[in-house]
Amino acid sequence: MIRILDIALKDLMQLLRDFKTFMFLLLMPIVFTFLFGYAFGGFSSDNASTRLPVGYLSQDDSWVTDSLHDLLTASEIIGLDESIFHSRADLEKMVTDGDLAAALIVPDGYGRAFLKNKEARLSVIVDTDSQAWTTVEAELLALLIRLDSAVRTATIIEQIDSQRMPFDYAFERSLSAWDEPPIAIRETTSLAVKKAGGPGQALAHTAPGMMLQFAIAGLLTAAQIIVTERKSRTLQRLLTTATRRIHIVLGHYLAIFLLIFAQFLILIAFAQFALKVDYLRVPAATLLVAFSSALCIAALGLLIGILAHSEEQAIAFSLIPMFLFAGLGGAWVPLEVTGEAFRTIGHLSPVAWAMDGFENICARGLGFESVLLPAAALLGYAVLFFSLAVWRLNTSQEK
Repeated sequence: MIRILDIALKDLMQLLRDFKTFMFLLLMPIVFTFLFGYAFGGFSSDNASTRLPVGYLSQDDSWVTDSLHDLLTASEIIGLDESIFHSRADLEKMVTDGDLAAALIVPDGYGRAFLKNKEARLSVIVDTDSQAWTTVEAELLALLIRLDSAVRTATIIEQIDSQRMPFDYAFERSLSAWDEPPIAIRETTSLAVKKAGGPGQALAHTAPGMMLQFAIAGLLTAAQIIVTERKSRTLQRLLTTATRRIHIVLGHYLAIFLLIFAQFLILIAFAQFALKVDYLRVPAATLLVAFSSALCIAALGLLIGILAHSEEQAIAFSLIPMFLFAGLGGAWVPLEVTGEAFRTIGHLSPVAWAMDGFENICARGLGFESVLLPAAALLGYAVLFFSLAVWRLNTSQEK
């Protein structure tokens, strides 16, 4: 055990001696998390309005127009863009430039014509080729039908009993009845599949993806230490002592694991508190995935170091898995948006299982049991890579 710790301590001292490299492995995931986050809207404001902007200009002064204005203001689809300085020409230009989805002009006399059942028309400026117009048109028709039905209902009730139910009261009651319809559809989410929320939700994919990608990139430095040890014949001298091959392998493996696991812990803490990615919603689950991922990636780094015979090979053997595993494993683009065939192929990459584990906690809102399968898959890859590394060392010609 002492020999294993000595080898691991020696490797860690060499790895941390170049502090700039270690900082690079911490800063680059953060930088790329910000870049991908901005690219995919991860830093957009949660309070930003999703309503379609519609210009509004009223040339009529009646309570009917005021009621229509109130309905438009309360709409969840239309967002009124009002300004006393906007003319009809200004609104036409804004619609043409795409600043507005449409513009609504209420002409003089609209309220009087509406009440007298005369032809009352609104003037709408719109690009009929735009997709937004269909949505705006449907909402305008719905609000106008609501206003018209309230006026007609109030008129009928007033004719029946004007003393007990005057027009104004009947109109307000009829209009407000739309707010509480007799039949309503409510959408709820089962507690079993409740998704996580918060401002870091959009980064719940990007943050672990970049963390895993650059953990693999960090294997370059670890692999080069093993390569240098072989070129300087330090490994050969170790093999002539009482130090067994398994001690050497475990020592190198422990050093790589500690480096990657420390990198994970620092980046998880940063994402949790700075980016609001909810890693700590189930701390034990996140720790298990991070631990399993570090074991897997460290075993891959050990295998790379034993296979490579030069610094050039170490670079190639580190960068190729980084791009291959990260790309196939969904570190860049979620596998959920790809086809079934690509998702199946993607899960041949250990990164895909690590992404599943992290996203099950901080994106999908699942419990501890949801990370057991990803963790088991990662441990399986760790055993595979470690076994291959031991086999390769035992079959090498090192004396």
